[in-house]
Amino acid sequence: MTALAFLLLSLTAVVAVCDWLVVANNYRTAEYVLKPLVMVLLIAVAVTLDPSSDFARVMLIIGLVSSTVGDIALMLPTDKFLVGLGAFFVAHIFYVVGLVALGISFGGLLFGIVLMAVLALVVGRRIVQGAVGVDKALIGPVSAYIAVISLMVASAIGTGRFFAIVGALLFAASDSLLGWTRFVSELPKSRIIVMVTYHLGQIGLVLALI
Repeated sequence: MTALAFLLLSLTAVVAVCDWLVVANNYRTAEYVLKPLVMVLLIAVAVTLDPSSDFARVMLIIGLVSSTVGDIALMLPTDKFLVGLGAFFVAHIFYVVGLVALGISFGGLLFGIVLMAVLALVVGRRIVQGAVGVDKALIGPVSAYIAVISLMVASAIGTGRFFAIVGALLFAASDSLLGWTRFVSELPKSRIIVMVTYHLGQIGLVLALI
């Protein structure tokens, strides 16, 4: 990692912690600034670090940009859920391509697929059922999103890279909790837990480039 990338990563961490604090205290106005700022800084980290694959870096940067669009869509006063879901769907496609470019093993990928299939049956199925109870038209988009993020996690496991695996699992945990609280039942402190795991997940994916 370059000195500039380390400096930007440190700044990203500081802004992320600030965002967690404003989310915990429900300061919406500050959140509108800090949440996308975390992603902008993380994109800068990805641009300035010394990656093991330039192509993988490009893929992850596109994924980060798409994630930023999703963040903005989901935090607006008029919640654009399907727009946000679509943006994150696109982000995961680029993450998968980037992770594959880093190199994956068949055994690791297979293990990841089996693991995520089990989790999809246990957790994802409940989220889809809850989404259908809200609006039957959501069954397709929500199911497709669960499939693509499961593939992203499986791909990360396939790389065998610590930061990729931890980042992907934290990202999936964040989205699972978000989906659960939205469509199944509310959980205490869910917003702050979603944000902490989400930011750490994105940071992990970026660090996987090293």
